[in-house]
Amino acid sequence: MTRREGCVDPTENKEFHPTIDRALPYIFIDTCMQAWPDADYANAHRHGVTAYAVTAWDPHATVEQALEGAMCWHLSARKFPNTLVVERVDEIRRAKSEGKAAFIMAAQGGDLIENKLHRLEAFYRLGLRILIPAYNRSNAICDGCVDRTDSGLTRFGQLVVDECNRVGLVLDCSHIGRRASLEIIDRSSQPVFFSHSNVKGIVDNPRNIDDEQIRACAVRGGVIGLTPLGPLVLRAGRTERPTLDDFLVHVNYVSQLLGSTDHVGIGTDMSLGTYPYHQPDPWGEPAYRSVSETYDRFVTAAVRSPRRAVAGFSQYPEVTNLIDRLLARGYSREDVDKILGGNFMWIFGSVWS
Repeated sequence: MTRREGCVDPTENKEFHPTIDRALPYIFIDTCMQAWPDADYANAHRHGVTAYAVTAWDPHATVEQALEGAMCWHLSARKFPNTLVVERVDEIRRAKSEGKAAFIMAAQGGDLIENKLHRLEAFYRLGLRILIPAYNRSNAICDGCVDRTDSGLTRFGQLVVDECNRVGLVLDCSHIGRRASLEIIDRSSQPVFFSHSNVKGIVDNPRNIDDEQIRACAVRGGVIGLTPLGPLVLRAGRTERPTLDDFLVHVNYVSQLLGSTDHVGIGTDMSLGTYPYHQPDPWGEPAYRSVSETYDRFVTAAVRSPRRAVAGFSQYPEVTNLIDRLLARGYSREDVDKILGGNFMWIFGSVWS
């Protein structure tokens, strides 16, 4: 098998995050990431990240699996005094001032709810603070972004939006269908965000979002979390690994489309520790359209590899490259502060009860 057919280079098969050599003056919130059992949690506060919105359990977990996952995060925070599970905005600020790593519990998929609305408040009380209603494929709440239909919210899905607003859960529209995202934005009394999606007009990937979705989210006070994840940055016709400059095209586009940086954030989709398997993606949808087929073929299919993200921003400490490049392009330090975490802090402060 050749590289162009998606061969996995064994030297890439380990996630690697060096520590950062200087404290950032900004609160950096990553609104989408994974952390695995072999992660170096004792050094989680030394990568430049203030708050990790961690995928707290597998996207299609049952309620029992999700409950166990939630309890394990609280156990981890007790085992590692440099980490904490946060439920309020002031705890993120405290983590920054104390040099700790904050973890925000996020669910990439609402399958665990089944048809029981009361589970939302139960998991909120356990520490869940961000919910993606559906992960790629459709469920009882709404359509996923790679499914055959684009039917939007179900009646139950409408009730889920209302209940999330009531209890204080932030709704995340990444991974769901286009119509579903627009209907959630329209129905929600609170701002929502896209935790890790890029501009569809630049890269036509089912995981990316169009100008109407971007504008609608921003008008209601939401934030677009742009991602350096390679498959969502690789343009049509290209076969080389994209770079930080390719990612910045998306940052510039959204900032210019909306007229400011008030609705721009970062969701890396990076990991601490290693995925439990190297191929295929353990969270993949084998019967559904792949969102990374071209990238897998020409760059790498190894989900653990730093090459899954853009060159120059594939490891957390390389956020300093992003900061330097933004400042060099004329963004102010206030803009950088908003993009790295300030805009998400505003949403969390508005929504979390």
